[in-house]
Amino acid sequence: MELPEVVEARKLLEDLKEGKLMERLDHFVRLNEGLESKKGKEFVEVSLLGFLEGMLLILRSRYPSDERVGRLYEKISERRRELDALFRRPRVPVLDDEP
Repeated sequence: MELPEVVEARKLLEDLKEGKLMERLDHFVRLNEGLESKKGKEFVEVSLLGFLEGMLLILRSRYPSDERVGRLYEKISERRRELDALFRRPRVPVLDDEP
């Protein structure tokens, strides 16, 4: 599965010469490829986006003045929250104590 966000992150990592992080990203993507048939496409997307979000958090601390990192972080974070909402179980309303 090749998400546009993963492609963007790879390009950014390449531009920043973060080869070790790119290796970790590629490894994580490969690990998740086999889960798509078992867990579903959206589950794998949430997993990948969560990984990217954490990785970009690290990059934000390393490159605080690089706007590309911040923009991609915000984009991925927003997309992950949207997909994550699909997996949240609805809250059961607490019933008031009625006599």
